[in-house]
Amino acid sequence: MQTGLHVKQFIIDEFMPDSDAAALADDLDLFDTGIIDSLGVLKLIAGIENQLDLSIDAELIDQNNFRTVAAIEALIERVRLSRVA
Repeated sequence: MQTGLHVKQFIIDEFMPDSDAAALADDLDLFDTGIIDSLGVLKLIAGIENQLDLSIDAELIDQNNFRTVAAIEALIERVRLSRVA
């Protein structure tokens, strides 16, 4: 699975329904642009946990981990690697 495409599509579907994935750059600040807010982070976490079968620990719930698509992808990768260890 291409996580980046999946993350982008989830953000588009949930927060930017009139856009497509090409409109969402990996380094676009999702908070500064108003695409997501703190409640949006909770929705995003629920989506990641449900669709990717991952559990995001409370200590990882930091705004910087959800600021950009690239940051979200890095977080997902860290969580996946910690499951293997």
